[in-house]
Amino acid sequence: MNAEKIIIGADHAGYPLKEALKPFLAEMGLAVADAGTDSERAVDYPDFAAKVAEAVSVGVFPRGILICGTGVGMSMVANRFPGVRAALCRDEEEARISRMHNDANILVLAGRKTDAETAMKIVRTWLTTPFEGGRHQRRLDKIGETELRLSGKTGL
Repeated sequence: MNAEKIIIGADHAGYPLKEALKPFLAEMGLAVADAGTDSERAVDYPDFAAKVAEAVSVGVFPRGILICGTGVGMSMVANRFPGVRAALCRDEEEARISRMHNDANILVLAGRKTDAETAMKIVRTWLTTPFEGGRHQRRLDKIGETELRLSGKTGL
């Protein structure tokens, strides 16, 4: 496995799945940091997506996991952070490709659409699949160039 520690966060819809995944991640040998939420009481998903995405963006954690009802909202927020490549994965194949081709550093899950057993398979695949590099690195470099351009650090 590539990471020794991981950060996980969820909103109220993702809370039950987050709680099911934490012991699984620990069994895989990861130190798990929980960015919240701490119940099924309604909260705003951007707050938790930002905590996880910022921690990955600045390098405090090499990878993170986010969970909301559909995974769409968490993905939208996380991918606004520089260097974050958040991938919503609904099955093991999407998890594998997100790592092999996109070097995804945040896995996003749909808490209302993914059962715990399926989520564990997705997570295991995502954590154990290496990035292939090669032509895929060239594409990631282009994403990085786009981030710089849009941040105003280079000209159009």
